[in-house]
Amino acid sequence: MVFETFSEAQSVLLWASFAIALVMGAVVNKTNFCTMGAVSDWVNMGDTGRLRAWFLAIAVALIGVTLLEKTGLANISQTFPPYRGGSLAWVENLLGGLIFGVGMTLASGCGNKTLIRIGGGNLKSIVVLAIIGLIAYFMTNPFPGTDSTLYSMLFYGWTNPLAINLGTAQDLGSVLGGDNAATVRLVLGLVLAIGLFAFIFKSADFRGNFDNILGGLMVGLAVVALWYVSSNVGVNVPDEGSYTLTNYYNEWDMLADSEAGKPAAGAPLSAQSFTFINPMGQTLGYASHGFDRTLLTVGIMALFGVMAGSLLWSIISRSFRVEWFSSIKDFVTHVIGATLMGFGGVLGMGCTIGQGITGVSTLAIGSLITFVAIIIGSALTMKVQYRLA
Repeated sequence: MVFETFSEAQSVLLWASFAIALVMGAVVNKTNFCTMGAVSDWVNMGDTGRLRAWFLAIAVALIGVTLLEKTGLANISQTFPPYRGGSLAWVENLLGGLIFGVGMTLASGCGNKTLIRIGGGNLKSIVVLAIIGLIAYFMTNPFPGTDSTLYSMLFYGWTNPLAINLGTAQDLGSVLGGDNAATVRLVLGLVLAIGLFAFIFKSADFRGNFDNILGGLMVGLAVVALWYVSSNVGVNVPDEGSYTLTNYYNEWDMLADSEAGKPAAGAPLSAQSFTFINPMGQTLGYASHGFDRTLLTVGIMALFGVMAGSLLWSIISRSFRVEWFSSIKDFVTHVIGATLMGFGGVLGMGCTIGQGITGVSTLAIGSLITFVAIIIGSALTMKVQYRLA
């Protein structure tokens, strides 16, 4: 997908992101695909249906990314965020995952579920979105008049020195395979995906549940689709060939006639797929700067797409319902949960979708740590809530 101008290429990337997210939002609403609900069903009732749906999304994304990378149809080495970055910030992955798991349980759902609920008429989730966005924004952007972010003030000084340098990349293929990283990634990706499929479809109850199968399948395919699109949109430069959007941005002064249309940053133009906590912060920045198009990103378009898809299904199914906090306690609990999700989602570099599916599909060790930590944090919180009830 190579276009004649940067503006045209970027527009296709942004609107494709919106379209894929819209489909995913409608399907997630229809099937009640929910990662927090998956943990809740498993911990509180011993029901693994929605947990298997989550694992199905992971398996589909894993096998899809493995094949895309093997065939050269996706570039997963340079991504946004940098899942395979050589520095393994394991403390941040672990702590961020735990904090996020606690937060999503208190706030009644992960980042994706928050957007789904907004589309369904849940006003509580608008409050949750605003708080997550505020925390996520200042985790990555300095306070006015300073150089300090929440991350630099609260975490960087003690978490960064504990990071482990794994060389050029931290994915399992690179760590275990060395010079044969590509081959090891292929083998590991296929073996893990097949193992997950075997576990998932071993359950007769799951095999008989159309919504769980549809939800897991479509979320996984959506993640793969956005990886593909974001890896293959480029700009044709006469006499020089095609450039990725990131490379074009880096050579902007040499290739473009003016600064008009230049995005505020180049990193968000890299290959990527769905994640929702950092984009909530991006959305706050986009809105606070008067909806400046230079700040528009794939993440922001995906966020709006999920909400629009959920709203569309709510209208079609006549399930749109306005909901507000039932009590002061309910309000406070959601505020605390949203705050924790903002901190944990940025610190752990993703949510149950961003790390639990998108990140895991890259076989990044940090993503696996965050994924497991989120489940542990959520499960422990549910156990405590049960005992206090």
